[in-house]
Amino acid sequence: MFKPDTKKGKSMILNKLKISLFAATLLFSLGAGASQSLLEGYSYDHLKLVHELPFAKHHAVLQVSQDDPALWNLTLNNATNMLKYFGADKVQIVVVAYGPGLKMLLKNTPVASRLQALDAQGVEFDACNVTLQGMAKKLGHVPELASEAVIIPGGIIRIMQLEQNGYNYIKP
Repeated sequence: MFKPDTKKGKSMILNKLKISLFAATLLFSLGAGASQSLLEGYSYDHLKLVHELPFAKHHAVLQVSQDDPALWNLTLNNATNMLKYFGADKVQIVVVAYGPGLKMLLKNTPVASRLQALDAQGVEFDACNVTLQGMAKKLGHVPELASEAVIIPGGIIRIMQLEQNGYNYIKP
């Protein structure tokens, strides 16, 4: 067995152990905290959605990147208005939250009941894993997401993927 003979060596091993434990905790928490994830088998070239709406003629991706409940409500109002105008089966809506905007998709946010109602109508709520990992590192634990949240690898990458697949980009 390797025995470091310096304080620096012991410190490096301790830091590696701490990082390993944090990574294991993060992976476990991600699986338990959110009901859905698109991380496993993710491919940028193959669009995968939680709510498949095969008859949707219209597609929109709404960006949420600010920690501002007024903007969250505006975004949800936009989604509601599109559903009313086109009909729930004729429009595919994906809300992508990243950076400070990810707070919108945390459990018990001020818009939690609206997330539930819109999810039931087929709106997908994507949560950026890069932001989630950053928040976990800062907090020391993974924040719990709303059950409607779908973990995706990265918010910006997801928006690019959706635009490449014909989604109209909207930033309220």
